Amino acid sequence: MRTVAASRTVRPTDPAPRRRTAVDWRIRFGVLSLIWGFSFLLIKVGTESYAPFQVTLGRLVFGTAVLAAAMAVKRERLPPGARTWGHLAVAAFLLNALPFSLFAYSELTIPSTLAGICNATSPLWGMALSLIALSEDRPTRRRVAGLGIGFLGVLTVLGAWQGFNGLDATGTAMALLASLSYPIGWIYVRRTLAGSSDSHLSMTGAQLLLATVQLAFVTPLFTSLPSHFPVVPLLAIAALGALGTGLAVLLQYGLVAEVGPTTAQMVTYFIPVIATAAGVAILGESLTWSTPVGAAIVLAGAALTQTRTRR
Repeated sequence: MRTVAASRTVRPTDPAPRRRTAVDWRIRFGVLSLIWGFSFLLIKVGTESYAPFQVTLGRLVFGTAVLAAAMAVKRERLPPGARTWGHLAVAAFLLNALPFSLFAYSELTIPSTLAGICNATSPLWGMALSLIALSEDRPTRRRVAGLGIGFLGVLTVLGAWQGFNGLDATGTAMALLASLSYPIGWIYVRRTLAGSSDSHLSMTGAQLLLATVQLAFVTPLFTSLPSHFPVVPLLAIAALGALGTGLAVLLQYGLVAEVGPTTAQMVTYFIPVIATAAGVAILGESLTWSTPVGAAIVLAGAALTQTRTRR
C-alpha cells in the first residue's frame, strides 16, 4: 500500500522515467516536509476566526488556483470522460473534502500537535485496509507487527492508561477519521483509476476542482458569511491552500518522478515532528512526555507496515 499521507491527490500510476531538476531533491523534500508539517498550525490559526468549512473551502480554492496556473503553463487540459469525472468526484470527497473538513473541525477542540500525530496513522489504517481490500497486498509478520506497534503508539499518545483524561474524544475521533479517509480514498483510486492515461497534473487539477465545488455547495448550508475578515487567519488559509495543497502537490510529484515513491513517501515521518514543534514553539501548545514518545512509536510502526519482502 502506497503511503496516503505522502500525497493528498490522485496518483493513478507511478511515473516511468526519473528526471532531475535544478533544485536538489533533498532540498525539495525538506521544503515539502515543512509545508505539510506547518499545515496543522495554519488550520488552527484559520479556525480561530473562520468556520471549519470556510477554512476548507478557502484551502481548496487557493490550492485549485495553483494547480490551474500550473496546467496553464504546461498547456494541459482537464481529463475527458464522464466515467473519469465520476470516479474523481468520489476521490475528491475521500481525499480532500472530507479529511480537510474533519481536520479543521477537530482543531476546534484539540491541539494542532495532536492533529498532526493523528495524521501519521494513515499508513497504519492503509495497511489494515489493504489486507482486506487488496488481494495482492499479503501480510507479513513484520508488517502485522508494525500495525500492532503503531496502534500501541496511538494509545500512548492518547494516554489510554489514564482513561483519556483531558482529551476531547470528538475532536480526536474526527482527526483519526480524517486519517482513515485517505487510505479508503487511495484504495478506491487504485481500483478505479489506475489505468488512466491522463497526466497526474490533469487528474489532480480536476480532483481539486471537484472538491472545491463540493465544499462550495456545503459551506453556505452550515455557515453564514463572516461579518468581518481578520487578515492573519485569512493569510493562514491562503498559505494553507497555495502552499499546503497546491505547491505541495507539485513538489510531491516531482519527488516521486525523480527518486521514486518509496523515498518520496518518507516525508510522512517528518510531518508529525514538524507539526509538534510548530504547535509548541509558535502556538504555545502544551506537551507531555506521552505525546513525543507515542508519536515515535506510531512512526516506527508505520515504517514497519511499509516494508516489502524481496522477491
